Formats: sequence, structure tokens, C-alpha cells
Amino acid sequence: MTAGVDRSAVSRAWRTRGSGCDLQVDAPGKCREDFVHDVDELVVAVEGEMEFGIGGIVARSGPGEEPHIPAGVARSVRTLGNRTARWLCGYRRS
Repeated sequence: MTAGVDRSAVSRAWRTRGSGCDLQVDAPGKCREDFVHDVDELVVAVEGEMEFGIGGIVARSGPGEEPHIPAGVARSVRTLGNRTARWLCGYRRS
């Protein structure tokens, strides 16, 4: 993991916002297309460059940037470049 993103700190911060914090690891070029969750989602790239499609709007995200994806909004996730991406995702607990 990069020095700029502390998973423990992110996990603590998200917990205060009612979200969990799980690590995802995606190979270069991996794409997860058009899916919807019924809860809000927080994501943050830890390593590598990511592209998040959020309701038809594409946002690139590097380490430390934190897009918020509202419940019910279509989303996609793509790993850019030739590096494995590591990223955190958290779903708001009910």
C-alpha cells in the first residue's frame, strides 16, 4: 500500500460515517460494469489508477481520492494502466 493512504485511518473514519471498509484488488484492465447497490458506497484508491462510472459520469481517481456513490445509482469500476489496483470500498450499514 502507498504511504499516502492508511487503511486503518480510512476504516476508522468510515466507521464514524456508518460504513464498513473492505480491500479490493483488481488486475490491470479489470472492469466491473453497470451494477447497482441499494446502499451508499464510499471508494478510495490505495494503489494504481481507477475509473469510476457513477450514474453515467466517469471520474478518474488516484490514491487518496474518495468518490461517493449514492444508493440506487448505476456504477462501474475499471482499473487503468498496467498496474494492479488496490482500493477500499465501504457500504453504509443500516
